[in-house]
Amino acid sequence: MGAETSVYKQKYPNLFGTYDWGKSVSDFDVYEEIPPERLISNVNIVPFIEDKCVLIRLDNGNWEIPGGTLEANESYKAAIERELIEEAGARLVAPIKVFGAWKFISSAENPYRPHLPHPVYYRVVGYGDVQLISAPVIPEDGEKVAAVEAMTLQEAKQNFLATGRPDLAELYELANDIRRRDAAAD
Repeated sequence: MGAETSVYKQKYPNLFGTYDWGKSVSDFDVYEEIPPERLISNVNIVPFIEDKCVLIRLDNGNWEIPGGTLEANESYKAAIERELIEEAGARLVAPIKVFGAWKFISSAENPYRPHLPHPVYYRVVGYGDVQLISAPVIPEDGEKVAAVEAMTLQEAKQNFLATGRPDLAELYELANDIRRRDAAAD
């Protein structure tokens, strides 16, 4: 993906930018190989239902992507499946295709949770075809999801931009690009 990555970096500058989160710094990149599982702390998925993208709207009105933090002894694949049910009431109907990750470097003294990697860790992201099967099943300490909606890519981008998330607008567009490329290769 070498040449493609440089094209993606030009096309999606908000996604590929360096972000300073205070006690950590992150950079996004496209990966052929999934980062070592022992270094994965978080997951995200760009869900699709046929040609529509699935977004979640939190109770504060912001649009988000399903995902979250791995539990102790949980694989990243199991975390994606759990987060899909919890936040979107969805299940995978085809294997997830991981295509990228944010690499974080933390200056915090301790990890976010004791079982998570530290000071270097990854938040992997992939796309997958899903089916909505229930209302979100959110744990008591989880984000409050007000709505789960399937929409066109253009609508998804507009919703993310309207809530100040150009990085997620670009992430959904990149996932769609890679998904279409993968489908053409099959």
